[in-house]
Amino acid sequence: MINTDNLCMSCMKEIGNEKQCPHCGFMTDSLQISPYLPIRTVVGNRYIIGKLLEYNGEGATYIAWDIAGKKPVTVREFMPDAIAARKPDGILVSPKPGSEISFRDCCQSFTELWSKLIRLRGLSALICATDLVEDFGTVYAVSEYFEGITLREFLLGSKTGYISWDKARQIFMPVLSTLGTLHTNGIIHRGISPLTLIIGKDGKMRISGFCIPQARTSRGELNAQLFPGYAAVEQYGFKGQQGSWTDIYAFAATLYRALIGSDPIEATTRVTNDKLMVPGKFAEQLPAYVINGLVNALQIMPEDRTRTVEQLRAEITASPTAAAAEEKYVESKRFAAESPTPNEQRAQEPQKPEKPKKSQNIAVTTLKVALICVVIGLVAFAIVSFTVLPDEYNVFIALFGREQTTAVEGGKEKYIVPNFVDKSYNDILYSEYYKARFKITAEYVYSDVVEMGYIMSQSIPAATEVPAGTTIKMIVSRGVEKVTLPSVVGQNYDVAFDRLTKLGFNVVKTEKSNDGSHAAGEIAAMSKTPDMQYTKGEKVVLMVYGEPNTETGETEVE
Repeated sequence: MINTDNLCMSCMKEIGNEKQCPHCGFMTDSLQISPYLPIRTVVGNRYIIGKLLEYNGEGATYIAWDIAGKKPVTVREFMPDAIAARKPDGILVSPKPGSEISFRDCCQSFTELWSKLIRLRGLSALICATDLVEDFGTVYAVSEYFEGITLREFLLGSKTGYISWDKARQIFMPVLSTLGTLHTNGIIHRGISPLTLIIGKDGKMRISGFCIPQARTSRGELNAQLFPGYAAVEQYGFKGQQGSWTDIYAFAATLYRALIGSDPIEATTRVTNDKLMVPGKFAEQLPAYVINGLVNALQIMPEDRTRTVEQLRAEITASPTAAAAEEKYVESKRFAAESPTPNEQRAQEPQKPEKPKKSQNIAVTTLKVALICVVIGLVAFAIVSFTVLPDEYNVFIALFGREQTTAVEGGKEKYIVPNFVDKSYNDILYSEYYKARFKITAEYVYSDVVEMGYIMSQSIPAATEVPAGTTIKMIVSRGVEKVTLPSVVGQNYDVAFDRLTKLGFNVVKTEKSNDGSHAAGEIAAMSKTPDMQYTKGEKVVLMVYGEPNTETGETEVE
């Protein structure tokens, strides 16, 4: 039998009465970093919290001891410091004034994410998530304790700082397969990097560092955690929806780091100065199909990038489909006004252009320079426009304004209404492009089908021509309807049942033995934490005192 009083709260090994752990050097009287849970706090009557392992804008991760399982685990606490804080007791979490709705929505995202991960616990490249607990006004996700080092530490510890493609293929391909399964189940990681991929003692790599979308997107309410060089441009607030292609970029950037030995250039820098290239030394060693796969997956603009795990796997493993497309891809790149492709880098250095003859007409030269300047200006304008304009308008429209009609009504230009359905309302509302053309309003309704914040319908159909400044009303999803669960402990069951049922909860009664000190029908406890938001229809178990001197034990009443 393990005496938890003798456990080191840093490595969870038994140390007896030692004041300093002989295994990891942790002092038994060490205090936790504020404002995180004090050491030896018990969560959910089962998990003893130990040393803080890491934290970010979403919350904190601790090593912990599973009392029931008699083993170490990790516990992830939802505690977003931008919108929540500890109460004076140093344990309870509550939203900051004015952030109640944001806290509720982010907490729901956290719960949904980890519920999905628990269901996917059998994936080979995933650290197994095992439990989800509500306590202290927030939610805790429990995972198995996995000993290993980060991919970054692994690479820095190697002789060269990088690994061969044969080695990379062995450890990266299982991760890619798991990533594909995550995408199929609606999970986008948004934080794949050398810091979130862990290599275990068995030499296999696993994915860690899961966070809700709000914590991996800049310009939001939470303090975002982005990994420079690995985060895709759409995570910085640039135009472009996030999706599987966001993880594709991060995975490819991480593979690039493992094969090349240096971090990729940050996406925000590459937007205006894309110099991400494969050095000649590595271009000679790596298969051409691997380089081309990386080039496709590391395209800056989301719409130009490899879209799925299946497509990336086919390209970097030289499947027949990818091999057939390779020649066409390389040929097209030779005519693009971009940096040389890796295949071109591997080829012989091109000859230097001949110097113009002295007898060349100066006027012709001047004209050429002028034309080049015009082209460069147009391309630069197109790049900027393509970044900030909505998806419906391409570069040529940005340059020549073809979405504007010649019709004028009352001195106002007229525009074609785009299809806003299934788009993020905030993207539309804060778009300077749309604000200059239409007046956007919204009505929010509950929906268990459309994701919160996305447009369900619009008052003016798409493709309708309207004068500038026309009001377009959007019907926007509020997400699944939720209600606050009141505390009914100490109340009469019949009264509480009526109250909770009217709020939309599914109430189940469980009897508890009564030694005579409580009135029959008095509620002793609730299965869910009160004063938190829950989806309508959720089950709430009420533990109710029975008649005095009833048999000991608890039975569920049908």
